[in-house]
Amino acid sequence: MSSSRDQRPLSHLRVLDLGHYLAGPMVGLMLADMGAKVIRIDPPGGPKWQDPAFDMLSRGKRALEIDLKSDAGQRQIAELVRRSDVVIDNFRPGVMHRLGLDPSTLQHLNPDIISLSLPGFASTDEDLRDIAAWEAIIAARTGQFTDMGLNRRLMGINPSFTPLGLASAYGAAFGAMSVLFALQSRQHSGGEHIEVPLASALLEGLVYNCEQIEDYPDRYKSPREVELERRQAMGLDNNLSFAELSEFLDPFYRTYKCADGRGFYVVACSIVTHPRRVLKVLGLESLLEDLPDFDAYLDSSDWPAPWALRNYPVGEADRQRVSEAMQAAFLTRSSTEWEEIFGAAKAPATAQRSTQEWLNDPHALASGLVLEVLDNARGTVRQMGNLAWLQDDPGAADKQACTALAPPELDAILAEQPRQSSHSAVKEKHQTGWLEGLKVLDLTNVIAGPTIGSTLARFGAEVTLVQPTQPSVDPWNAVVFGLHAQRGKQSVLLNLGSPDGKEALNRLVAQSDVITMNGTDEQRDALGLSATRLKEINPRLILVQLDAFGGPLDGPKSQHLGYDDLAQAATGVMVRFGGGPDTPEEHAHFGTIDALTGYNACVALGGALERLRVHGVGGIARASLAAAGGMIQAQFMYDFANRPPFDEPSGREVLGWDALYRCYEAADGWMFFAAPTHRGAALAEVDELKDLSSLETTALTDALAARFAQQTTAHWQHVFNGTSNAVVGLGSLHQTRDDALQRESEGAIDIAKATFRAIRHDQHPMGRWVDLVAPNAVRPQFSPIKIPGPAPKYGADTRHVLAQLGYSSTDVDALIHQGAAAESWSDKYLPE
Repeated sequence: MSSSRDQRPLSHLRVLDLGHYLAGPMVGLMLADMGAKVIRIDPPGGPKWQDPAFDMLSRGKRALEIDLKSDAGQRQIAELVRRSDVVIDNFRPGVMHRLGLDPSTLQHLNPDIISLSLPGFASTDEDLRDIAAWEAIIAARTGQFTDMGLNRRLMGINPSFTPLGLASAYGAAFGAMSVLFALQSRQHSGGEHIEVPLASALLEGLVYNCEQIEDYPDRYKSPREVELERRQAMGLDNNLSFAELSEFLDPFYRTYKCADGRGFYVVACSIVTHPRRVLKVLGLESLLEDLPDFDAYLDSSDWPAPWALRNYPVGEADRQRVSEAMQAAFLTRSSTEWEEIFGAAKAPATAQRSTQEWLNDPHALASGLVLEVLDNARGTVRQMGNLAWLQDDPGAADKQACTALAPPELDAILAEQPRQSSHSAVKEKHQTGWLEGLKVLDLTNVIAGPTIGSTLARFGAEVTLVQPTQPSVDPWNAVVFGLHAQRGKQSVLLNLGSPDGKEALNRLVAQSDVITMNGTDEQRDALGLSATRLKEINPRLILVQLDAFGGPLDGPKSQHLGYDDLAQAATGVMVRFGGGPDTPEEHAHFGTIDALTGYNACVALGGALERLRVHGVGGIARASLAAAGGMIQAQFMYDFANRPPFDEPSGREVLGWDALYRCYEAADGWMFFAAPTHRGAALAEVDELKDLSSLETTALTDALAARFAQQTTAHWQHVFNGTSNAVVGLGSLHQTRDDALQRESEGAIDIAKATFRAIRHDQHPMGRWVDLVAPNAVRPQFSPIKIPGPAPKYGADTRHVLAQLGYSSTDVDALIHQGAAAESWSDKYLPE
């Protein structure tokens, strides 16, 4: 009799996890969390990273020590490869080859093997591939520590360190989805090798901070952006204090103090109904009488007032009085009371919390966003929950700590027959994308949801985007961010409140394999997409759903609305980044969590597709913003009795973890120095630094700062070349983009060689060029990756899509005339 563990989405897969630190183990975690049998391969003596975070990333796995440098170890790993489905590593390029586990050897051992490599920089990038790619080295070179957001720029703080493992988080999500998508085509085309350079994944994840639009209209610039431009034009220093930033914050996009002294973060701009909802919840309806509101998609020359309530940002003349009125209202209740009131009213906001508070939060625990796992050494450990899951997976919230693979269990595995090739002897290697022909119906908006469809498009999926006939989101969110998030899709506008519009949607649903949506369960069910209804429509249909605070289980905030910044506030990111509960700041980069949540939703879809392939069952694949908020904090997202303090780097002035993992100023500019494992020995090996190797931390920081300032970055790079330590100059996101830019009009774009690639889309239907990061984080050996076409003007494909559904031209005219369908929101692609 098979157990429920054998019926989980990925319980038929065996994975060999040779990963270390964050990225590789996190891929293994995501697969293990959906039931895969993951064997963690350790060197003799156990893993090199002995840390509670590594133990968390190892949950659900079995550990096996193998000396891969010995003949016996080589034979043993070869036999395991023959009996496995997936191999994961995140070594530096060349290490797997030296271990005799390069892609060609793995494919010789097992033609159906899917191998995933997660190097720091691309193995084909001669300039960067040999750098010791520690997390912060990747971040520094890509530009994560430079110009860290509008606040830091206005305060003149540059560079600014953050301990968040963004590169590993984005890389792990891309890695896990690519493994699961590659499995979909294995039956007819065999195994695959995939490379996901973490630096490439980081630049993709931060794409909204690299986007550049020709002649960008002033109307879309935030008050902080306007102030930066003013200061630059007048030659003024950027030297504002944190308190002085307040006048440049939008009333519907900021933190307020409550009666209990705790910060309460509101993110209620850009969506038509949200600012009104917030003012009503606060008892400030009277303000609505004289606040202007009108169609946000008019050109600004046609506006009847300087700003509109439904359009970010609030105008300068009204910003202060609205903020003051809201602050006075918040002081009448505690943050806990306001959180409950706002949640019930569907007004997006949350109390600010630290990471430790989130790990012990009643909703986080009830929903499974934080799980309790019994650890032999530490007792009960509260830790980051699932990052991607299937709604009806009974084992999603049932976790066990990693245990050793016992000799009889290993013998049983090795007694199995080697995996039999599932394809014909003559392989037809991938001529099409892994998801070629998959029909996706996209019902999402803003950033996180649309990221799913635009990501799937690169793998060959056919994505049709449905939006309402009257826009619910302002053009800053829908159009400006949509330039990336809506790439590779067809766009149709339907009024789902009308019978005819709903009928058109039903026809689209009937021909779809996958539906994507962002919203709570209540919103999902109101659309007629409950689990029961999906089975009635088509038992094989998959719904990919993401929301703000959902988890594998139900919790008191599961139906609350939220956005990227609210997940940051709730899970502790903002308190850490700002340096404490009195000065919380949103993490510097637009869409930090949004993009990651979209990628995690793709991982959940991969799990659902694999279950469908094996068991013929569809269902609901899930991810959430709050889960992704835990993922970017994985190094410290755990708590237990007598845990050491949560003392990771935080605040505005921090430049690193310690003296040997820190930003320093060289003779020609800022650089990052990383020697996190060799510590003092790293200095002892360098003639120019060996006299400093015995200094204590504070003295060492000062001494290294003085010594590094005497030579250029290139000099120090040369000194540490070929070692496990590294130096890189601090890049900026904009410079990284510009250095990697190719013009669309110049012909074929290379997305397979360099670590970084950006594209100037100078033939864009918007009529302006736009610079976007290329889709080059996932690099299969065989399957092609498509550069998705430009995001269409909303409604551009309405007639075409309706015709494909069987509507005649007369029918379509009638639908448009009745308001059941539409062809545009505005005259121009980007209202000016």
